[in-house]
Formats: sequence, C-alpha cells, structure tokens
Amino acid sequence: MKLKLFTFILFIAGNTFGQSPLWMRYPAISPDGAQIAFNYKGNIYLVSSKGGKANAITTHAAHDFMPTWSPDGKTIAFASNRYGNYDIFTMPSIGGNASRLTHHSSDDYPSSIDGSGHVYFSSSRLDSYLNSQFPSGVLSELYSIHKDGELHQVLTTPAESALWNKDKTKLIYHDRVGYENAWRKHHTSAVTRDIWVYDAATKAHTQLTDFEGEDRNPIWSKDEQSFYYLSEESGSFNIWKKNIAAGTKTQITNYKDHPVRFLTMSDDGTLSFGFDGELYTLIESKEPVRLAIQINSDDDFNTTELIDVKGDVSEIVLSPNGKELAFVARGEIFVTALDYSKTKRITNTTEQERSISFSPDGRSILFASERNESWNIYQISLEREEEKLFYASTVLKEEVLVETAQETFQPQFSPDGKEVAFLEERVVLRVMNLESKKVRTVLEKKYNYSYSDGDQAYQWSPDGKWFLVQYLPFERWNGDVGLVSADGKELINLTESGYECSSPKWVMGGEAIIWFSGRNGMKSHGSWGSQGDAYAMFLTQGAYDQFNLSEAELKQMKADSKTEDKKKADKTKNKKSKKKKSDEDEDDEEASIEPLEFDMVKAKDRKKRLTIHSSRLSDAILTKDGSKLFYLSSFEKGFDLWVQDFKKNETKLLAKLGTSYGYLKFDEEEANVIVITNRSIKKISVKGGAPKPVAYSAKVELNQQEEFEYIFNHAWRQTLKKFYVEDMHGVDWEFYKNEYAKFLPHINNGPDFAEMLSELLGELNASHTGSGYRFSMKGGDRTASLGIYPDYAYDGTGIKVAEIIDKSPLLIHESNAKSGMVITKINGEIIKNMPHYYSLLKNQTGENILLTYTVKGEEYSQVFKPISKGAMNNLAYERYVKNRNKQVEVLSEGRLGYVHVRGMNDASFRQVYSDALGKHADKEALIVDTRFNGGGWLHDDLATFLGGKMYATFLPRGQKIGHEPLSKWYRPSAVLIGEGNYSDAHGFPFAYRSLDIGKTIGMPVPGTMTAVWWETQMNRNIYFGIPQVGMEDLDGKLQENYQFEPDIKVKNDYKSVAEGKDKQIEAAVKHLLGE
Repeated sequence: MKLKLFTFILFIAGNTFGQSPLWMRYPAISPDGAQIAFNYKGNIYLVSSKGGKANAITTHAAHDFMPTWSPDGKTIAFASNRYGNYDIFTMPSIGGNASRLTHHSSDDYPSSIDGSGHVYFSSSRLDSYLNSQFPSGVLSELYSIHKDGELHQVLTTPAESALWNKDKTKLIYHDRVGYENAWRKHHTSAVTRDIWVYDAATKAHTQLTDFEGEDRNPIWSKDEQSFYYLSEESGSFNIWKKNIAAGTKTQITNYKDHPVRFLTMSDDGTLSFGFDGELYTLIESKEPVRLAIQINSDDDFNTTELIDVKGDVSEIVLSPNGKELAFVARGEIFVTALDYSKTKRITNTTEQERSISFSPDGRSILFASERNESWNIYQISLEREEEKLFYASTVLKEEVLVETAQETFQPQFSPDGKEVAFLEERVVLRVMNLESKKVRTVLEKKYNYSYSDGDQAYQWSPDGKWFLVQYLPFERWNGDVGLVSADGKELINLTESGYECSSPKWVMGGEAIIWFSGRNGMKSHGSWGSQGDAYAMFLTQGAYDQFNLSEAELKQMKADSKTEDKKKADKTKNKKSKKKKSDEDEDDEEASIEPLEFDMVKAKDRKKRLTIHSSRLSDAILTKDGSKLFYLSSFEKGFDLWVQDFKKNETKLLAKLGTSYGYLKFDEEEANVIVITNRSIKKISVKGGAPKPVAYSAKVELNQQEEFEYIFNHAWRQTLKKFYVEDMHGVDWEFYKNEYAKFLPHINNGPDFAEMLSELLGELNASHTGSGYRFSMKGGDRTASLGIYPDYAYDGTGIKVAEIIDKSPLLIHESNAKSGMVITKINGEIIKNMPHYYSLLKNQTGENILLTYTVKGEEYSQVFKPISKGAMNNLAYERYVKNRNKQVEVLSEGRLGYVHVRGMNDASFRQVYSDALGKHADKEALIVDTRFNGGGWLHDDLATFLGGKMYATFLPRGQKIGHEPLSKWYRPSAVLIGEGNYSDAHGFPFAYRSLDIGKTIGMPVPGTMTAVWWETQMNRNIYFGIPQVGMEDLDGKLQENYQFEPDIKVKNDYKSVAEGKDKQIEAAVKHLLGE
C-alpha cells in the first residue's frame, strides 16, 4: 500500500509542474476583460482572460481567496485569515503590499467594490438595534468600508454576493434564510437561496426568482434590464439570464454532473466562471471557452514537516506489566515508559490506526487500521526475545490478522492469548482462533447499532469463557449490559433497565461487574443524557460477601489469604524441585486460567449503587478487593478525580483536575491512578497528593498531501457505510469519488480541502453533510465588546451609541453611560473611525480599559471591563426574547405568553418550562417560538409538555390551588416555525402536528429530520458530517428532504424586519385570540 501511494504521489509531482492546474476557485474577470483573478492553493493569482501563465500576487502563508475587482481595475479586494479570521484586504492589481481594511474578529467576505472605492462585504457582527430578526451567526449583515476607514452597515438583513447597478439606486443580491452547507446541491426547500433587488430610495426588497431550488450569484447585464445568475433549475448549477420587467428567463449553459460556480462579468459583457476546477469565459450566444492555464511557481511549503502531536492523543492503554503506555496520536501508535520520559513511535503510515490493546504477555499490540479499502486487524510484536518493552525495542514485526472486505474494529486478545475478538462491520462480535484461523460469531448484528466508531463496549471475562457487552436487546435505542458466552450460545440481559446502561467492566477478578446508569440521576429534559451513577452487580455470593465486609474483616481476610497463598506456593515449590526440567515445561504448557463460576439465579438481587451523588461521569475503576471506587466526575468546570471508600463510608475529592473526558487505569500495584485525557497523562497516588505528569513525546513526519488523500478516501468510504439510506439518494457515489479525487494534488491547505470535501458530500443532496476546517491562530485577534449597538448613521467624531444592551459592562454601579452617548477615546487614544474602534478593543476581554465618552455635552472618563464577542451574542439573544415578549404582551393586551426554544436541549427546555409555568402560568395561551433553532434532541419532551390535558383540580376546602397535570401546559398553544429550523427543530413541529396539539405558523421548514454524526479527523481541525438515522412517519415516509408546511403561512419581509416588525408574531397573536 505504501509503495502504491508513494508511486501515486511521484506521478502527481512529476506531472503538475507547468501543466494546467485544477481546483482554481473564485475567478473574477477584470472590468476591461483582460485578466482573471482567482484562488489557487491559498493564494490569489492573475492570468490573461485568454489563458496562459498565471502569476501569484499574494504569497502569504495565510489563506487568501474571494478576489474582487474595483470598477477601474486598479484594485483587488480579497479575504484573508492573516490575523486569525477572515478580514478584508486590498492591494494594487499590478501587485504590491496588501492593506488591511477590517479589524473585527468576525469573518468578512467581499462581494463587490463601487466606483467610489467602497468595498461591500458580508459579516455576522451585530444587527441594527431596530432589527427584529433573530440574531443568528448564519444571518450576516451587509457592510461597506472605504480605505479611509469609513464603515457603514448597508443592510441589517442578509445580502450575499451584492452588486449595485451603475447609479447605485438598486442593489442585487442573493439571500440566506437558514442553516445549510453552502456547497449542498440539488435540494429544493425553503432554505435555498433566491435573487432579490433592494431599492435604495424606498428601502423595499423585491424577490426576482422563485425557483424552489438554488438561485444565487446575480450580476447585472450591460443594459441593467436583465441579470445573469446561477441556478439549479435544470438539475445542476448553470448560468441563466432573466429579464426583470418581462419575467422571462433563459438558460445560457447546459453543464451536467458538476456545478458552475463564481459568476462574474467584464464591462464588455464577457462572462467568467469556474467549472470542474477550471476557469472559463463566455460571450452570450457562443460556446464557453476553457482557459489553458500554467502555473510554474514552486510551492511555498515543504513536502513533509515534523510536527508535535502530543496534544492530539485519541486513546491510551496500559501494558499488562504496568510499565508502559501505548497511545494513538494523529492516527499513529506510540509507546511511552510510565515512569520516565522515553517514547517510541510504533507505526508510520499514512492511514489511521486505532483500537489498540496489548496481548496478555505484553509482547504484542493489536490495532485496527484503514488500509487497502477496509478497516483490518493487525498485530505488531517485539521481534527479539531479549527485548521486553516496546519503548526500548529495536526491531518490530507487523502482521495482518484479519483482512476482509468487511470492516473490522476494536480487537482484543483473549486472556490466554489464543484468540482475538473483534467487531465486524462495527456491531457483529466475532472471535478468531489464532491457530486454526476459524472465525465464529458471538453476538449478531441485530443486537447493536453503531452511531459513531468506537461506541461499542465489550470485554473478555478473565477466564475467557464470557463476554461482557453493551447491547440493544429490544427494538429500542437504549443500551443494556449483557453477558454472552464466548461460543455465542447463551445471552443474558443483566440490567434489564429502561435507563441507558453503559461502560460495563469486569471487576474483582471477574466475580463482579460495574457499569454506568442514569437510573438515580437527574434526567436531562432533552431526552438524551442524564446525571449518572456507577453500579455494581456481584456474580458470585463470595464477591458480594467480600464487598460487604467491614474494614477490619477485610484486613483479616487478606491476612488469612496471604498465609494460605504462601502455604500453596511452598507446596508447589517442593513438588517442582522433585521434577525434571522437561516435566516443568510440561506443567507450564498445561497451566490454564481457572474458570469462573457464576450464581446467575440471584445475581440480579446482588446489585449496589456505588456512587452516592449522581453526576456527569467519564470513567470509574474499582480496586481488586472492591474496597474503593475511583471515578472521574464533573460537578463544576471539567472532570475531577473522586474516591469512594466503602469501608470507611467516605467520599472525597482526591485530585482537582478540571479536565475533559478521560480514562482511568491503575498501575500494577494499585498504588497510583493514571488519568488519561487527549491533552495529558497524569499519575496520582491513591492516597492523594498533587498529580504528576507522565512525560512523553509524540512527533510525526507529516506529509500533508498524503494525509489529505487518506481523509478524502476515509470520508468517502465512511459515508458509503453509514449514510442513512443505502441507495445514497440515487447518486453514483463511485463516479463522484473519482471526479473529486483528481483535485487532491492541487490542494495544500485545510480550508480548500474542506471546501472540496463539502462539494463531494454536497452531491448527496442531504442535510447535515459537508466539511469544515477549524482554523485557529495563536495570538489571533479577538474583538471584545462594550455591550452596545453602534449608530451606523452617525458621521461625527467617535462612536455614537444607539442602545446600551441590558447587562452591558457599561451598566456598572455609578456609571454615567447612557444610550445616545458618544465614545471618543479608549485608553486615552482618540477613536478615528469604526475600524479603529474595533482595533482598540482587540484582545481586551476582561481587561480594564479607560473609556472617555460624552453624554449631552458632559464628558466622563470611567474604567470598564469589555466582554467577549460570544458573551455579547448571548446578550443579543436575550434582548431578542425580551423584545418578542414585549410585543406579544402589547398585541394581546397581556392575555398571551411567549417563549423561545433556543436549542433542542435540556437547558432550553428548562427555560421554556420555567417561563411557561412561571410568568405565563395565568395566560390564556402560549406562543412557542422555534425559529432559528439549530436542533438537538427534544421533540418528544417538548411536544409532551405542550400536549397536556387537564383532568383534575386540587381543591383543599374549596380553594383552587392547582390542576393536573401540574407539570405540563394544558392550555392552547401555537408554534412559530421558519426556514431556519433545522434537524430536530424540524422534528418538533412534526411531532406537534402528529399529536394534534395546535397550529404551526410561519414559513416552511426544510426537510432535515435526520440524526447526524460530525466526525473529527486525525487532523483535528477537519470534520465532516454524515446523516445516519432517518425518521419515518407512520405512513412510511422518510422526513429527510420532505418539507414541513405551516398551517398558517406568513413571511417576514426584509423591510418590515429591518424596521422592527414581526408579522409572524402578529399572526400568532391573532390566531390564538380568534381574531
């Protein structure tokens, strides 16, 4: 495999230099039609519109893209993440230094430049204080900025790809109304984009296209009586032209299989666009011309790079002798000494390794690796007999144990080392005998479903006769703990619980088990999740009796056992001394593990709750004698190490860690607990004390091109295996794999790779797909906030405050700050303009700043502490809810209540519950606003809450003090929905209607009712999504791509929204009041 891949890379390297590149994106033709600017490998290039040699005009290490020409052709604006997020930069079109225009840590994306040099760009910063639109990060505002720093908010509502006509009276753009990956294709729903025109004089927005699929990227025709745009009306994105007055439209290009992207036009009417990774020009009524382009420049990076992946550990296991740890980082296996710093890299492949475990003798490591188009099982072993430890080894031997067309995962040696268990196709538990190579099935597919790789739990019993498993015994997505014989003939449900039971482990030599369950914990209102506890079941009466011994009794038992063990050892020694060497060898060969004998009749009566306080649990381990439980529990920030001493009946915090989810292991003598997270390995004495870091190193010689190729193939295969319907929505998935793989040699950075992977996944026409790149820069800009809405119409010195938001850091005790004030200085520096204001707030979150401001002519100077951008966004959300509450209160004259469901999760439910049965308890009816809810898992709980039916009244001595149901809303309700509802926010109105609770009001909800797994890659900046679980109604109709239509359809038009109106709220009030 390595030779094949190496040959492929050599072929690429030897055939791209001087040849036509691929994956050229964001082409923009110059106004005079002579040149085209485009993005390639993270830089901006210029090439003749006839083709030929292209030259880079940016060579920065950052990602530069989206070039835009000024009307005079002298300037190019573009987006670059040079300071940690995408800002707007400009540079001379002939080349030269780039100048930064924007200084805000929200991403800024350019659309166009007008004749006076104003650059128009979209950014999700903060809506106008007048705007009634939900403050969502997906709904950007349109801004303009000039090189002198003049910044204006042009539109408070989304207007992407915006372009003025020549006299700046009309602005054409495409909208955005909700969540969806930008590169999804072929969908027809309410969330798809349409073309609009904004009239600067009347401030009216007029919709120009109404195709139910995608219409985007409009540009004016030469006479401005028509516009060109990209549309999927013919099945794939093509260029169309529409006459505004007549409403007639014409298809200009007729491409199939791939989308036309990035449409621009020169002054003479020459169109430029991208198709299948290449650049084209087109004169209307003629055939498109593909440009032959050569790029003869060297890459600005090394082919390989030695990187530190110490913070990317994904799993760790302890060796049987307790002296070394094997771990996986960036998809490679390492082994490190536990007691001192010495680490050895065990594998060196492009592909990903995972699911590591040691053999019983510690001389081999089992693992799964995705090689040769499948996940297979491998073993790597110490080759030299005299070498005992991996971290100090010199020669290792790797061999394949299981290599089939089926995926195989999570291998584990049997306790005697003679067999290997593994999961086939993620859920079928199978066992292979290493001598005969025969494979048997232990637990069938029908007992499990794998949502995310590695989510299945099983363990060999210490005697190798049983498996402890987490499985699904019923047609209910809720796990139980089971015991299955190693031959697969007997399966026993140990827990039989309606509560999720997970993470089972053998303890006390196999005579007991522990697991987690939410049986006694506070249940999340969001259906999934709850506080949990650790429980134990004792499979023998002896183990149960030992667990219940007092501290003194346990000490005496250990002393007696130690004496008995010494007698047995002496007796064995005497017998062996009388034997010949050959007899000793024969005895060793015949030695076997003592089989376990369970008392299953009464086992289920021998259960104990081990933790006394329910909490979020990450892992737990029980000492061999059952006297102490060590566990990772989260009560505050992160997980800490706790210990429960059953003999002293004492619970205490052993170590304050504040870590993320992690794992626990004992060292060989149970003297220390090893705490393992993806960021660190710590050793903590069981007696307490400061955690001691385990020193280790992990470096990888990274070939970025090879890793991108692997992740691409992995994502393609993973989607094929786990997509929620087997027919892949009728898409020829093999065809598109080959079509997109050709771009890999031309991609050298994460943003471009994620965009290409999104285009591939977008072919499936499904929600919850696409890829992303989590870019972060050490020391990058983080714009702090003063908790204000600036007045963008103000053109005087400083920043005029249109509104100070509730809970603003300016509203401290004895503050003189008021809405309408003007901020003139920060830390004594005069504010020149809005971009300068943002730059003065760079990285100032939580810091003391001196603010100088004037209120009605009086100047004040006062110290304040700015808040983060995220905190400001949260305050904007709270303001939105308060304003909607006020609107409902006024319109209904106090008769109706209002709640907003922010997410389909526990926190949102608790807020709804508190408000509905608290401040709205006496209201006649309730408006439940789910607009711009991004999903989660709450549909049934929320529908059940709103579907209450009153059946009794509490009446002590004639006084009415309440009704049943006490914890449900039983009065009328109506649900507000819209294009921004996503995932389970489609599931809830579906459930609400199915249960006939009330009416839905607003705009249609796109059919996005699937459960997704967002999978992070071994390069943890890259992720992609797969919709894995479909939802089917009682008529057998899958809800994905099946749009939910409201009972009462009402659209919030942009003009009224910008003026603070909410027509959907108004309609809900009228409906519930019967008007």
